[in-house]
Amino acid sequence: MPVIYHTVVGEIGDAVDSFLDEGMFILFGQGAPDALKDYCYIVDVTASTGAIVAGQSLRLDDESYTITAVGEVARQNLDGLGHITVVFNGATNAKMHGSVYVETATPPKLSVGSVITIED
Repeated sequence: MPVIYHTVVGEIGDAVDSFLDEGMFILFGQGAPDALKDYCYIVDVTASTGAIVAGQSLRLDDESYTITAVGEVARQNLDGLGHITVVFNGATNAKMHGSVYVETATPPKLSVGSVITIED
């Protein structure tokens, strides 16, 4: 499968678990605002090479999740800021503009060095 986005987790905020418990997590690049940094996986900011759409796969290390919906500014935020919220509820309509929704699942805990890709 062609990879259209690739990044690596460099830091983990102290309060990431609070969003994992809600069925989601936040990615943000190294420029994350101080008010959000504790709640985020801090990643390398890299640009995608194509559109992000429902039906693609979000791969988190060795686990793959089907993307079910994509917010209208998710790609722009991801490319420019390294920022999206990944929601594990299987929604087919994106209610949050900067979010990527994936199949219903328990969000995995990522580690420093975890690889995140979106595959076509």
